[in-house]
Amino acid sequence: MTKVCVIGGSGFLGSHVSDELTKAGFEVIIFDSSPSPWQISEKQNMIIGDILDFNSVLEATRDCFAIYNFAAISDLEVAIENPVDTAKINILGNIHALEACLKNNISRYIFASSVYVNSREGGFYKCSKKSAEDYICEYKKKYGLDYTIIRYGSLYGPRSNIHNGLWRIVTNAITNKTIQYQGDPDAMREYIHVQDAARASVDMLKQDFANEKITLTGQEAIKVDDLLKMLAEILGLPQQATYLRNTREGHYVRTPYAYEPSISKKYIPDLHIDLGQGLLDLIQSLGAK
Repeated sequence: MTKVCVIGGSGFLGSHVSDELTKAGFEVIIFDSSPSPWQISEKQNMIIGDILDFNSVLEATRDCFAIYNFAAISDLEVAIENPVDTAKINILGNIHALEACLKNNISRYIFASSVYVNSREGGFYKCSKKSAEDYICEYKKKYGLDYTIIRYGSLYGPRSNIHNGLWRIVTNAITNKTIQYQGDPDAMREYIHVQDAARASVDMLKQDFANEKITLTGQEAIKVDDLLKMLAEILGLPQQATYLRNTREGHYVRTPYAYEPSISKKYIPDLHIDLGQGLLDLIQSLGAK
């Protein structure tokens, strides 16, 4: 069987995973509440639907051998302000996908989680992802449903939007000719280009990754201040960044692993996009000259 359903396939990461699956020869069903502006092939079939409508999920995933689930409220601030909707989409939506796996005899369920999942930070977003992971593991225990949980780190790249941290920084730099960051200059991140993450996500279909929790972040940590200086140099802007008072709740400073009882394996792709080249890619995608 070569048909894969990507729930949330119109979004930032989901659209890139859909494209990589298509390149790998799979027939891709994109299931999302809005049409994808990124469809690259007739091998991608768009189905408009809501993950909270179980019958729609069931129909979209029929005859598939695997499901990817990227549907979520993933912006920490949005989740903090909308705990009920976050629980509905991130937890109940996940259960709908799990039930569809059982009824349609899906071989593998691949779930987009987060490095925040066992952190002290992350607010309601963290809570929802942790709960979703627990449900997935219970479905494996009770029904034998094979899964792969991918805990993504700091993604960036083309097709991102206002909910993405680097998108906000780069967009402001291009528009206002200033480098600003809302948070701690000593903050550390392991940025991973979305195309690297997408290719690795397709690798997760291999049997080696069945019933594993995989951490997927960048090759190495970088201080945000160093990244901002790199961006300033690329754009020809003054090196001194402006640091604004952090009013964004729930974000970690140096590491999300403040409390990590549920161990995952870190996956490092053989090839990856250099951060500097990735920044150029993002800048170009935003239309900067």
